[in-house]
Amino acid sequence: MPELSKRTETFTDSVIRRMTRISNKYGAVNLSQGFPDFEPPRELLERLAEVTGEDFHQYSITWGAQNFREALAEKQSRLMGVDIDPNENVVVTCGSTEAMMAAMMTVANPGDKVIVFSPFYENYGADTILSGAEPIYVPLYPPEFNFDPNELEAAFRQKPKALILCNPSNPCGKVFTCDELKIIADLAEKYDAFVITDEVYEHIIYAPHKHTYFASLPNMWERTISCSSLSKTYSITGWRLGYIIAPPHIIDVAKKVHDFLTVGAAAPLQEAAVTGLRFGDDYYRQLAEKYTEKRDLFLKGLDDIGISHTTPQGAYYVLLDISEFGFDSDLDFCEKLAEKVGVGAVPGSSFFRENVNHLIRLHFAKRNDTLSEALNRLSEINILKK
Repeated sequence: MPELSKRTETFTDSVIRRMTRISNKYGAVNLSQGFPDFEPPRELLERLAEVTGEDFHQYSITWGAQNFREALAEKQSRLMGVDIDPNENVVVTCGSTEAMMAAMMTVANPGDKVIVFSPFYENYGADTILSGAEPIYVPLYPPEFNFDPNELEAAFRQKPKALILCNPSNPCGKVFTCDELKIIADLAEKYDAFVITDEVYEHIIYAPHKHTYFASLPNMWERTISCSSLSKTYSITGWRLGYIIAPPHIIDVAKKVHDFLTVGAAAPLQEAAVTGLRFGDDYYRQLAEKYTEKRDLFLKGLDDIGISHTTPQGAYYVLLDISEFGFDSDLDFCEKLAEKVGVGAVPGSSFFRENVNHLIRLHFAKRNDTLSEALNRLSEINILKK
């Protein structure tokens, strides 16, 4: 038989999704895969119920229903400070996962290089390889997960086609400062590279930190491909509604890539989601307050137990230091954590290019009683010490 594709021979299955299956196997509280256990806003659910009886069961426009793109463009224009044309600057995708893949395939040719900060969301390396490109990893240094400007410029000297910027960052919760973004912007302009942003946690920010849209920086609109989704903002991860915002010459190509990858996002879900896109600013303020409460509850619980952890500036992830438990493998630790303690986590090694085996990732996008139950179980974590 002929050989299969070599581009996937270094891949494993998603470690994040694997840990959900392991959590389910042992009945663990699943703090691995980042989805909430509370309902989306009532207005979205009510509109979705109405849509089932209306005529939205066939294909919408390939690159997104007109009213969805208009509502999205209006919302993001207000937030980003950029005049976004719903017909020229937007492609609606099947989640931000497809948005990132489409963006990569839009800008990268086989043999191109792409800068990826480490730690990184596990899809980025795979997206780069599937596009035929080569990742250049630049480390982020704990506890603040800052980068070294000299190391970043050294990466840019390799003439990358693009840099991937996850802001706020998954898994470390870093929110890049304006000064840091300016360094990236100057280097992108100096070395003539694109910046592909993943901004799915744009509304989950903890004071005093603030989110700055990279495309809003001086001279960056023309070289930025902004990717995001509705998944985290409206607690609808299963709806798989994402988007790309970019200048027309980039969108024209992204439309073609998207068309042949997936044809289009689900028409009934786009129609229902328009309701959320038209929420006022109060919704996003209340969302940040909600997650601030959850973060504070969860971090205090970890402190009371005595577990060393990071403090996220944005998103809803915490990295725990498991050095004291004596495990050589963080994957082995996470499997034992699910089986013996009853809490699901993700091994940190799946996010780092460096040899990191002493961190695991938990998330707190859960009801408060779920978090309390997880903390109650984690109070027994010392049974794992070797």
